[in-house]
Amino acid sequence: MEVRWFRGDNSKLIHLYRDGHEVSGEAAPEYVNRTEFVKEAIREGKMTLRLHNISASDAGSYQCSFKCSGINDVASMNLSIAALGLETQIHVQAPGTKGLMVDCNSGGWFPKPQMECRDSRGERLPHSSKSYSQDGARLFHLKMTLVLRNQSWGNMTCYIRNPLTGEEKRTNIILPGECLSEFRCQYVNIKKN
Repeated sequence: MEVRWFRGDNSKLIHLYRDGHEVSGEAAPEYVNRTEFVKEAIREGKMTLRLHNISASDAGSYQCSFKCSGINDVASMNLSIAALGLETQIHVQAPGTKGLMVDCNSGGWFPKPQMECRDSRGERLPHSSKSYSQDGARLFHLKMTLVLRNQSWGNMTCYIRNPLTGEEKRTNIILPGECLSEFRCQYVNIKKN
């Protein structure tokens, strides 16, 4: 019996199992010591490969080819990777204009998340800027800046949602009315939901 696992369209071998043994030295370098063929699953007719130390770059298509006693078969699958990022941080500044500048920041997301802020009525607050960047591990970091005017005082919630899993994180901040109208903000209360 021979089982080969490939990345993509048979172009990159990531694991080879032949005649009851795992064959080393033929897998692509980035998969060495990261794959494990699950022999126990063979009894159930499954050719299961475990991939360790997953990163965003592992997302994509994979193929498994099986040969045994004249039987040949190929199966394909797509691996989706998702990372739920860090808690959102909110920073508030009074830059001397007629409002407050609020920055919402988070990082460690994959794929690129959706981000928005809403007021106490659930209405979306317009942002003045939104930026995304990716680090060396291809995880997304994001920052959204809003300028809150007098009409936007009170409760504000920043939502970040992973579009693949639907999971979201949200952080709530309560800005007292006097904070916006008189710029004498003594405190800011932040609570996580």
